[in-house]
Amino acid sequence: MGRQLEGKVAAVTGAASGIGLASTRALIGEGARVVLVDRDRTALDAVCAELGEAALPLVIDLLDPADCATLMPSVLALAGRLDILHANAGTYIGGDLVEADTAVIDRMLNLNVNVVMKNVHDALPHMIERGSGDIVVTSSVAGHYPIPWEPVYSASKWAMTCFVQTVRRQVNKKGVRVGSVSPGPVISALLADWPEENLRKAKESGSLIEPAEVADAILFMLTRPRNVTIRDIVVLPTNFDI
Repeated sequence: MGRQLEGKVAAVTGAASGIGLASTRALIGEGARVVLVDRDRTALDAVCAELGEAALPLVIDLLDPADCATLMPSVLALAGRLDILHANAGTYIGGDLVEADTAVIDRMLNLNVNVVMKNVHDALPHMIERGSGDIVVTSSVAGHYPIPWEPVYSASKWAMTCFVQTVRRQVNKKGVRVGSVSPGPVISALLADWPEENLRKAKESGSLIEPAEVADAILFMLTRPRNVTIRDIVVLPTNFDI
């Protein structure tokens, strides 16, 4: 591939690690400037020092409503425009519902659902005014299949499947493409909350993928001709069985 995103500006939430960092690397590799949004200033500074001048750090705590509302103005102040939003930040809880901490449920639903909706809401007017833009939401295979050991997480990703497909229909004639990437289990910090037995089995069977493999799918979505929308890509480890 060449530098197919030359001149584009992207913003990636949860950009300091995991899928967000892999997406950022891929976008910069294709010529984009990327605003890396994360609450971890130390991690952001280290990553941006490595990635160079195409990486622009933006420290935001997306779970703070006032801070979250600064995302779009801050991106425009840093980069002057926004062509691509990768709404990636999220968290995970698994296990039996009756054992879940309700405060943790609130936090997860706020980050996985409410924050994504607010970020997309705030980015859309700019993209619609310019008549062009791409929004990619990190969802999950759990948004397409009811995975019994993660009822709250699955519910949050089912919500994103609905959100992406309804918003896509609202803006697809305004030059804005909206889609989601839905990975199976990815080697990242989120797996620390998996049930130990499930994680052990996944590792032993090779049922995990790398964040870079998800980033490859995101690049595929973003580099299609403008008359083509990839509304959802499910990326699974070949040996993963749900």
